[in-house]
Amino acid sequence: MFNINQFREELVKPALIDLVAYSEDALELLVFTCANESRGGTYLKQVNGPALGIFQMEPETYNDIWQNYIKPKNSLSLLLLSNFSVVMMPSEDRMVYDLRYATAMARIHYMRVKEALPPSNDVNAMWAYYKQYYNTPKGAATKDEAIDNYYQFVKR
Repeated sequence: MFNINQFREELVKPALIDLVAYSEDALELLVFTCANESRGGTYLKQVNGPALGIFQMEPETYNDIWQNYIKPKNSLSLLLLSNFSVVMMPSEDRMVYDLRYATAMARIHYMRVKEALPPSNDVNAMWAYYKQYYNTPKGAATKDEAIDNYYQFVKR
């Protein structure tokens, strides 16, 4: 697991600022997501599955985000170019070794959602939002396990 303070301050917050998508709510939702998807950075590739990076994004989701959300938004493409050195759609494998890029992609995934982000101080609301929009209702995550994973990560 990552050191939670360094994860927040040295990785997630700067990546969100560079994406012009920073808020405390966004930061904490990404902490919650990482805690559940990769056990706080323990896994870079899903065991027995296709998901990649500390946010365990599946290649199909990654491709959909690029084709249907990033490419049509010139301003977002320019931010990725200027702040993440992305000229064209990189291979999804970049999420394994480029933590800033993986963070940006996870935030962009949530940017596609019209509903407002949950409050950073409401773990139940973060769970519901994460489950609905990231893990999906058909995903394997359970509420008790997800909240436990989050508390284990943030209390390290």
